[in-house]
Amino acid sequence: MTSTHAFWLAGRQATGEDTFDVSSPWDGRLVGKVSVPTDAQVEEAVAAAYAVRDEFAATPAHVRAAALDHVSKRLAERTEEIALLISAENGKPVKWARGEVGRAVSVFRFAAEEARRFNGGEAQRLDTDLGGQGRLALTRRFPKGVVLGIAPFNFPLNLCAHKVAPAIAAGAPIILKPAPATPLSGLIIGDLLAETELPAGSWSILPVANDKMPALVQDERLPVISFTGSEKVGYAIMDSVPRKHCTLELGGNGAAVVLADWASDEDLDWAANRIATFSNYQGGQSCISVQRVIADASVYDRLLPRIVAAVEAQVTGDPSDDKTDVGPLVSEDAAKRVETWVREAVDAGAQLLTGGERDGATYAPTVLAEVPAGVTISCEEVFGPVLTVQKVDGEAAAFAAVNDSKYGLQAGVFTHDLQTAFRAHRALEVGGVVVGDVPSYRADQMPYGGVKQSGVGREGVRFAMEDYTYERVMVLTGLSL
Repeated sequence: MTSTHAFWLAGRQATGEDTFDVSSPWDGRLVGKVSVPTDAQVEEAVAAAYAVRDEFAATPAHVRAAALDHVSKRLAERTEEIALLISAENGKPVKWARGEVGRAVSVFRFAAEEARRFNGGEAQRLDTDLGGQGRLALTRRFPKGVVLGIAPFNFPLNLCAHKVAPAIAAGAPIILKPAPATPLSGLIIGDLLAETELPAGSWSILPVANDKMPALVQDERLPVISFTGSEKVGYAIMDSVPRKHCTLELGGNGAAVVLADWASDEDLDWAANRIATFSNYQGGQSCISVQRVIADASVYDRLLPRIVAAVEAQVTGDPSDDKTDVGPLVSEDAAKRVETWVREAVDAGAQLLTGGERDGATYAPTVLAEVPAGVTISCEEVFGPVLTVQKVDGEAAAFAAVNDSKYGLQAGVFTHDLQTAFRAHRALEVGGVVVGDVPSYRADQMPYGGVKQSGVGREGVRFAMEDYTYERVMVLTGLSL
């Protein structure tokens, strides 16, 4: 895994003049060298995608579906190899990396299914008024143009899949930029797409440096931008191109609400274990990891020690070990930032119940209680294995606490009451409410995205396809309806 990896330019492998190293955040070993495209090669990829856009939009659905099915099957066949690669470049425990490959398998399969049924056309009679007699409107969807997909490091395969698969399914050429820290998993998708019969130029995977992105973002030949990453960068992109279509999947500080009716020992054990697992999975580097627990006062004293015990049971260590639950963060700098935020909270009066220690890029799973409202970790996305626990009185106070955030991605509500579930769905200012579980649940076919500072637009294969396309109506005249 230490060879130099070519990139994919208009469907073919290519190399540039420079390379950069990809290192393991666990032990610093070299995982691979990646070739960097030159400015001329980036221009070639954009020009090729723009030139092929009409041809690709007209590609028969069965051709696009067959290519997507092929990628899905080949990912499944190479699961263990790819999981080890994800773990090596990202630091993700291999058991979670296997799950990520499985999700990408599903994303490409869902996309193949959607390619076959998307854009079936909706017919609308217009003779509801006299002026529309004999007229029928037929509405279909067509690609807006080439998609620029910008993926993050935390799910280096599956979030690349969420850019590439819907674009191909919709017939939109795509240029994918994987994260600089984790490009190897995204390049694997190119290996598999190259085995298909998609038109040359319809896809490129370019590991360009972040400082090269403004020019790509501004390029008028790329009218659609799909970005997953930080709030700061996402809104800077959208502000710089106000006339482009931007889908932004940004940060969160996911809340898990445990209400008074979730009160049996079995209930509280389940909630504590789910909270502990999903505040620490991926090292907490997930936009929908549990960062805040908001517990009703009637269950708080019984829930809190269960959470602490479940967090302390998380196994931290070598991500290549099947027993490991929590690996390193993506870099030592990321772990140092988490360390600083926790120290700030403790200095301001928060109670450190477990964790709070750093070893290189690894940060121990941590639980804080009585965290002051004004400290950074209360307001921002920690993106690390840190959990805060808060006591509230009643449902209204719990829902208000969830909404007391600039973010609004997903929330989990532990309740057995159906009416409460519907009130939560109406009251919580988030893109998704998960009832009876943590906010970290995501099915890759459902609409996924946030409100407030968590972004705009939705992923989930069909919903991304709608983002990448627009409606065009055709009126037929002189018909006997």
